[in-house]
Amino acid sequence: MTTSPWTHRRRSGVADDVDFEIKGQELQFVEIELDPGESAVAEAGAMVWKDASIEMTTVFGDGSGDAGGGFMGKLLGAGKRLVTSENLFTTVFTHHGRGKARVAFASPTPGSILPLNLADLGGTLICQKDAFLAAAKGVSIGVQFQRRVMTGLFGGEGFVMQRLDGDGWVFVQMGGTVVERELRHGEELHVDTGCLAAYTPSIDFDLVTVGGIRTMFSGGEGVFFARLRGPGKVWIQSLPFSRLAGRMLAAAGSRGGQNRGEGSALGSLGDWIGGND
Repeated sequence: MTTSPWTHRRRSGVADDVDFEIKGQELQFVEIELDPGESAVAEAGAMVWKDASIEMTTVFGDGSGDAGGGFMGKLLGAGKRLVTSENLFTTVFTHHGRGKARVAFASPTPGSILPLNLADLGGTLICQKDAFLAAAKGVSIGVQFQRRVMTGLFGGEGFVMQRLDGDGWVFVQMGGTVVERELRHGEELHVDTGCLAAYTPSIDFDLVTVGGIRTMFSGGEGVFFARLRGPGKVWIQSLPFSRLAGRMLAAAGSRGGQNRGEGSALGSLGDWIGGND
């Protein structure tokens, strides 16, 4: 994305439109401005700070509001989050004072916070399982099952991805730098499975092999690419957290992350001399 930080100001006549500003570059946080009575919902533990007039309430499920389903409806909402390996609870922040009040949420990993208006995307966004950070209250957080077995097994996110439905603003977290691509009807894009961050439901998502046997096992790009066919929009992340975590674990090795004398021909002896053992 070329514009940073992201900002948005309320348009007159739009009742549920929250104001916000995204600050920072690699370690971002989103600051949401609420009018009296307005609410935002976020992942548990995502809050950085809030004004005192904003009341914080932990709810069972996705915080989108009870549509009449009672306890079973809330249980179903919580079950959807459990399937996507998310916390059973979300936190709702409601402004009960006068004037404007602000609350800020931060991403737990280096990367980008992307603001998206679901109304501009046809009401639905499909994204990686841990993408949701916060939203205007009323957005529903559900699950998207991959219909094709091979896509579910080898598609990077498994059988289940997050599905965000509604007509308000959502804030999704993605690793590294984010690129948005809009594909025309029939246009195809091949993406590393871990780098596929989100897409609109009109996109046809499948897998293709990277090439011959030698390429599969020696090319370093895995066995499959995500094949995305338009029409629709796709968001690609440059640094999936799983890739970052894998590099960190590989660097730590069996010594639990201690200094291993990288760049030193002395190795362990250099650690001893330097006082690292």
